[in-house]
Amino acid sequence: MISRTIETGLLKKEKAMDKTNKLVFWGFLFPALFAFTMVLIVPFLMGLYYSLTDWSAIAGEPVHFVGLANYGGMFRDVQFLYSFGLTFVFAALSILFINFIALVLAILVTRKLPLKNFFRVGFFIPNLIGGLVLGFIWQFIYKSIVPEIGELLGWQSLEDLLILADANLALLGVIVAYTWQYAGYIMMIYIAALLNVPQELVEACDLDGAGFLQKFRHITFPLIAQAFTIASFLTLVSSFKQFDILIALSAGGPTTQFQGQTINSTELLALNIYDVAFKYNQMGQGQARAVIFFVILMAISLIQVQYNKKREVEM
Repeated sequence: MISRTIETGLLKKEKAMDKTNKLVFWGFLFPALFAFTMVLIVPFLMGLYYSLTDWSAIAGEPVHFVGLANYGGMFRDVQFLYSFGLTFVFAALSILFINFIALVLAILVTRKLPLKNFFRVGFFIPNLIGGLVLGFIWQFIYKSIVPEIGELLGWQSLEDLLILADANLALLGVIVAYTWQYAGYIMMIYIAALLNVPQELVEACDLDGAGFLQKFRHITFPLIAQAFTIASFLTLVSSFKQFDILIALSAGGPTTQFQGQTINSTELLALNIYDVAFKYNQMGQGQARAVIFFVILMAISLIQVQYNKKREVEM
């Protein structure tokens, strides 16, 4: 009887402690959960609703429900279709250039070189510069420095080269500026991965007479595949959302012809959404494009991560 009473008391005490622990857990979690809900979840749901309306954000103008008209209208907009395809091209080239340059830089600064820590800091510093400032820096380089170099070298073609005024070269100019900014950040991810490669495997390859490319292909790259998954995912998401460098560097220009209409040749999808929403006050239309942008980016990111994870090697 006494033991049963003690067991009952212990059970009640454990239940009280569990209840207290749960209250403490939710007490600590609530501020972050509340902020996440109010800043992300609620605006996202409101955005879904406004994408089905003709909301213009003009004071006093009524909001009417238009259903899927905004979603159908965007695919009849030539500028949107061009921006949609251009964003994929920009993302693909950015992922290729940034990861290649970042990996090369990471390999260089992980070797036994003098001042390698100095070079690591130097390569990373551009990532600390704000996108707008960086865009204006490269605008000055393209408009003033490049022609000056052409004049000094006596190269008339380089002296007359106006990258940002040429519809065929402007996107490449944006990619160069973006790569210069972001490659140093991705380099740090590859450095961490390269430093974790077991040296005994590398030394065994050296004893077998393997060259650099053989070691990289069969040892290094499979062991840093996880870093490549992370780096390519970050590059993909960042390149799809590119806005600040673009608006400072070219503002979407110069103009070009597409399907018989005059359009902006470097207007990526994020800038197109901004222009539609804030320049033309078509908030509902802009929100519909943002929803499509979100769905596409989420789908591509999931596919890319799943594909790259199959190539990873467990340490």
